[in-house]
Amino acid sequence: MKGFWAVYRKELHSLFASPIFYVVAFIFLVISGYFFYSAVAYFNLVSFQAGRNPAVLQQLNLSNMVLRPFFMDLTIVFLLVSPLLTMRLYAEERRSGTLELLFTYPVTDRATILAKFSAVVTVFLVVLVGTLPGFFLLEYLTDPSWKVILCCYLGFFLLGSAFMAAGLFTSSLTRNQIIAAVLSFGILLMFWIISWMQSLAGPSLAGLIQYLSIMEHFDTFSKGVIDSTDLLFYILFIAFFLFLTQRQIESYRWRG
Repeated sequence: MKGFWAVYRKELHSLFASPIFYVVAFIFLVISGYFFYSAVAYFNLVSFQAGRNPAVLQQLNLSNMVLRPFFMDLTIVFLLVSPLLTMRLYAEERRSGTLELLFTYPVTDRATILAKFSAVVTVFLVVLVGTLPGFFLLEYLTDPSWKVILCCYLGFFLLGSAFMAAGLFTSSLTRNQIIAAVLSFGILLMFWIISWMQSLAGPSLAGLIQYLSIMEHFDTFSKGVIDSTDLLFYILFIAFFLFLTQRQIESYRWRG
């Protein structure tokens, strides 16, 4: 795709040069560190108390008591901070007038969208790597299941990429970064809580509602299981919002 790498490098530079990235990374890593420490400390406390009861001790599970709760907590944190990473991607281009200038360059809309998406996903991946030292320390202290850890990371990466795709779309809708962030949070929250409606829906809709729940699919990964249905959901979710973004950008080109 012509122009992809040029736009990708430009977006990476803009993201890493922005103080928003460092604020988001600091908040995310500090809170994730707190959640990780709390989960490990609780597991250690329960293990110590269960030491006098072998039957209870055998029921202790590091994956269910540390890994799964930790990644579930991370999803909540990233739901709150992800709109801050994506809000400027197109909103700033429209506010400053550089979007019209971008139309004059020999770069396709698809290449621009994929470059912006790839850049913000790269930044997300950099932040995510910052959580790895805790697991290396856990490996030193005990024997965690790296299969479950890697499954959790894969699921969280796909979930975060889906958040980025939705945020890119909302950023293309407005010139105001704050509005873009609020719209992104609203859309993601809707897919987050949609499963709460299952009890109110009929049998025919309950399955569809469960499938549309973005957290239902992550739950499988958090258990150390990779299901093709969940992989397909995240791929389709990302492709759908990238498609909407392309249609939105093309509408600006048509309207001049």
